[in-house]
Formats: sequence, structure tokens, C-alpha cells
Amino acid sequence: QIALKPLNCPAHLEIFNQGLRSYKDLPIRMAEFGCCHRNESSGSLHGIMRVRNFVQDDAHIFCTEEQIKDEVAKFCKLLMEVYQDFDFHEVSIKLSTRPAVRSGTDEFWDKAESVLGQAVELAGYKYDILPGEGAFYAPKLEFHLKDAIGRTWQCGTIQLDYILPERFKACYISHDGSKKQPVMLHRVILGTFERFIGILIENCAGKFPLWLSPVQVAIC
Repeated sequence: QIALKPLNCPAHLEIFNQGLRSYKDLPIRMAEFGCCHRNESSGSLHGIMRVRNFVQDDAHIFCTEEQIKDEVAKFCKLLMEVYQDFDFHEVSIKLSTRPAVRSGTDEFWDKAESVLGQAVELAGYKYDILPGEGAFYAPKLEFHLKDAIGRTWQCGTIQLDYILPERFKACYISHDGSKKQPVMLHRVILGTFERFIGILIENCAGKFPLWLSPVQVAIC
């Protein structure tokens, strides 16, 4: 399911909460090209790699706990296919684990980190651990690209979120008739469009993939 107008995370939750949801409806996927503003310090601005006004391919997936592994594995495969279309073949996957200040029990974090790791393996990829770099509410997967001069940029990411569905009282009717809280997956593939375009230009030295090149054939 695609949202055709700019939305944000709370708006997606409000859409999810409109009407009674069944477990048969899940997963529900909502996506947008959202415009974001961030008051970066002037010293950190860097061409189109780091700007104050940017666009992201933001999306949210509402699913059951049992669907997390499959949804994350599908996302990993989709992301890799997109990156290969842009001629990026060296992509490293990082599993960001529990930070010192966090919400939830150790049992919750053990389970959440294990599910993400299993999802990457299910998709057929390897990953490294980034200790303590997860969000306060759950671990996440980060996808890193290298540009032409060897710098590493985090572009894609997928995060588990149990907090916002709880705060917005999101629920669905399970197979036994009881109400249950869905899990919310935040995901981006390209990440910040401006930064991705900058990485692409440098990586290709201006020679874009055939399908993307403004001039595909020149006859001399």
C-alpha cells in the first residue's frame, strides 16, 4: 500500500488505526518520498552529501512478530537489487545492537537482535556487529556503501519499533480473536537522495549505468 502524498511516521500510524485490522491484513506497507529538514551546523555541511533540506524514500511496515524475519529478509534482497542496478556491488551490512540507555528488558533485546541476524542470514548475506549503536527502542540493520575514494556512507537502514505502536495504541485482531500490538519496521533503501546522488556521481565518475545515463549512445 503506497501513500501518494508526503506523510510521516505518526501519520502512517493514524492511517493504520483507521478501521479494524485483522491479522489477515498484515503485513501492511506504506511508503513515501518525504521531505525532511535538519538544522545541521554550518561546519558539517558538505556539498550535497550533507544538507539541511533533503528527501528520503521512507517507508513503514506493520507486521506481526512472526512476520519480522521474512519481511526483513525481503527488504535485504530488495535493497541489494536496487544497489546492483546502480552498480554498487560492495555493500556491508551492520547489526547495531543495544545501547547503554535503552528501553525494554535484556530478554527483549536478545530476541530482537537474534531475529534481525537470522533475517540477514535467511536473505543469504553476512553481517558485522556495531555494539551499542542501536536505537533506544530496538536494534537495527545498517547498509554501508563505499564511494570512489574509499569513504563509507550509511544509506539504507531498517529498524524495529515497538514503542510508537504502543504509544498510538495500534492493534490488530489475532487469529484467536484477541487484540495484539503490531511491530513497526522503519526502512529506507537509498536514504537521503541528495547524498546517494553524490555517492553515485563520484563512484561512476560521471559515467552512469546505461539505463540512467542522459546520453546512452554517441556515434562518432
